[in-house]
Amino acid sequence: MTEVFRSGFVALVGRPNTGKSTLANALVGRKVSIVSDKPQTTRHRVTAVVDGDGYQLVLLDIPGFQKPRDTITRRMQELVRSTITEVDAVLFLLPGDQSFGRGDTFIAEALRGQPTPVVTVVNKVDLLAPEAAARQQEKAATLLGDDQVLLASALTGEGLAEVERRLAALVPEGPRYFPEGAVTDQPEEVLVAEFIREQVLAVTEEEVPHAIAVEVLEMEPREDRDLIYVRAAIYVERDSQRPIVLGPGGERLKHIGIGARREIEWLLGSQVFLDLVVKVRKHWRADPRMLDRLGL
Repeated sequence: MTEVFRSGFVALVGRPNTGKSTLANALVGRKVSIVSDKPQTTRHRVTAVVDGDGYQLVLLDIPGFQKPRDTITRRMQELVRSTITEVDAVLFLLPGDQSFGRGDTFIAEALRGQPTPVVTVVNKVDLLAPEAAARQQEKAATLLGDDQVLLASALTGEGLAEVERRLAALVPEGPRYFPEGAVTDQPEEVLVAEFIREQVLAVTEEEVPHAIAVEVLEMEPREDRDLIYVRAAIYVERDSQRPIVLGPGGERLKHIGIGARREIEWLLGSQVFLDLVVKVRKHWRADPRMLDRLGL
């Protein structure tokens, strides 16, 4: 008798900063999506592949639901809405450490109008006492009328086995979409750019993260050395933002480079010479051609 193999696509949805990227990384077992406490960290659809016993889950880490304010956020929300109509299941992530608000209600209403099955998860329960976690679980159950809300912590791994089991039960019988061992379909250049942007987000001030983009301009192995040369541009929108990224005497940019190089060397399995430049590209978030170039 042939064993049944299940496979399918699962959208991770929630408002910004609920821990979707951390959850995707935890389920995959390695880093495929950057993590930051700044809004708009996830800007495009990140594929994360989870292989289990008799199943394969293709997680789609997408931007958080938010009000479209410019060309880039309009594109991001179009991506969110189109994704939840195309997948086999949805994982609705709620922040356990915060009160549920209008954003969460808005997402719940959007999901209620879709035929796609939903698994609701309250994340960050490692920050809660058991009684507080139970209260959040009860409140979450009222959003979608779901009496099987799961509690989990993407950071510690608590509850993730049950999350994975529930999702695997929802996806249909199907083929293995990715070969065993594959964890994402993102090109290396995209991952490199994202690792650099993650470091910029970590060290820059409140006004700057939304205005940051990163583009890999060159990535070539050196023939005479076991070394990969990476040249990348960090774009900002205003002249006043450039010195913020550079820092006094270029120290902040140096710090960004050190942190990013560590992640890139882990990804590429080789020593890396990282050459970073900071450029002003005015109003890039409203420029469709620039967004197309950046894959946004």
